[in-house]
Parts: sequence; C-alpha cells; structure tokens
Amino acid sequence: MTATRRALTGVRSLATSRIASKPTASSPSAVHARSFAASTRSVGDLELSTIKKKCRKVMCIGRNYADHIKELNNQRPNQPFFFLKPPSSILLPGEGPILQPKGVRVHYEIELGLVIGRKLLNVDANDTSTWLDAIEQYILAIDLTGRNVQDEAKKKGLPWSIAKGFDTFLPISGPVLKHRIPDPHNVELWLSVNGEVKQQDNTELMLFKIGRQLADISKVMTLEKGDIILTGTPKGVGPTVPGDVIEAGIRVGGKDIDEARMKFEVKEREGPYEFRET
Repeated sequence: MTATRRALTGVRSLATSRIASKPTASSPSAVHARSFAASTRSVGDLELSTIKKKCRKVMCIGRNYADHIKELNNQRPNQPFFFLKPPSSILLPGEGPILQPKGVRVHYEIELGLVIGRKLLNVDANDTSTWLDAIEQYILAIDLTGRNVQDEAKKKGLPWSIAKGFDTFLPISGPVLKHRIPDPHNVELWLSVNGEVKQQDNTELMLFKIGRQLADISKVMTLEKGDIILTGTPKGVGPTVPGDVIEAGIRVGGKDIDEARMKFEVKEREGPYEFRET
C-alpha cells in the first residue's frame, strides 16, 4: 500500500458509509434528493465564486504527461515545469461563454485542479500527510492557450503570459470535496467538443506526482490559502472555434462526479484586441 493510499483509507470508509438505497422517482425521498441536489449545486456555485475571489495565483504544471509532450514536439523536463495564469482568467459556470480573441488559435487543455487550504513552504514531496492535508478541495479546469501566440513567443525567446492570460481562459467547475476523490492519482479526466471526446486519460499517467509538484513550487514561492494548482494536461489537446460547445468532467471508479461537470460555448471576443506578431 502506498503512502498516499494509507493516508486516504479514512476518507474511503467515510464515503462508503454515506451510500444509501436508491429511492423511486415519485417517492418523497426522491423529491427531497432532487431538492438537495439543486441546493448543493447552488452552494457549489457560491463556493466557486469564493474560490475565484480568494485566489491570489494560479500555478500551472506544464509537460506532465508523456503523450502530451510528444504531440506538441516538446522536450521532456527533468523536473516539474511551472508557469502562472492570472486569477482574472477564471470563468465560472453561468458567467458566459469562452471568448476567443481575434487572430488567436485557441487550444483546450483539461486538468485536475487543487485548491490550497493553508500556507505551504519547502514542503517535502515524501511527506504525504502534509501535502495532502494542504489540499482543501479539488476543481476541474480547462487551461485555454493561445497556441499561435505561445509558439511565436517561444521562437523569439519571449514570455508567453499573453497566451495563457486572456479573460475567460480558465473555465472551472466544482468544487469537489476531498472524500469524493480518494486518490488524486487515480482520476479519469475527459473533455469533448460538440459531443466528440477529445481528451480522456487518467491522472495516474502524471510524470511528476502531486507531492513533487507542491514541493518544487513551494521551494520557489510560498503557496497560500486560496491558491490554485493545475496539475497538467493529458494528450488530445486541440483547437476550438466560435460556435463550439465544450463539455468536460471527472470520473472516479467509473462514476461521474456531477459537481465537476462543465459546459461552455465558445464565442468570438469583441473589442480592439487582435493578435499581431511581435
């Protein structure tokens, strides 16, 4: 049994204890269940708003799945590679569509997100209980990227913050309570465009596990309560255009996590911005 699984044995038993028999559709308990589900979604939306409001930085782990590295012809890193997205890029369900700026080729990248619950500095990657306890809850996120903006910046040795930082370039859903994900290294992520599945892989394929990610980041900068960590995207990234409908979700043990489901339309962004080569 791994250290992560030992640390999580307790939450598995808690989740199992909450399983109840399924009521009929017309029974009072079924009506109550539907009402409770609706209220839970409202609470979830409120919590997402709080997550967005309190987020001070979004740290993103790049090149953390081998097949994704291959599909973009990138080099495999020897240690976790990370960059920042601004909190202003966060897009919540119900806030509107994903906005594609003029001249920007937008790619989707599905990721498991962590919401940090307390200060972390110089954490030990092997101290499972410490880094696991620091995760307050999980979210699902789409790290949208202006691929042509990023490619041009890379070729010229320039920063590519613009490629990651447009408004609406970080749709999120959730939050997902920790007992719903007994092991964050065994989560199926999926994303579809117009009903066609484009990304579908398990977080067990991460090159650098979450403990190592948090250790390396916290050696460089302090992680604070409310910070968001995006843990990397699997293979299958690709373009999206105005008119597309993007859906995504999480499965654990083959079952969908309802509060993680998301659905966003893509529309062209109005305004003066249009991408031009630097």
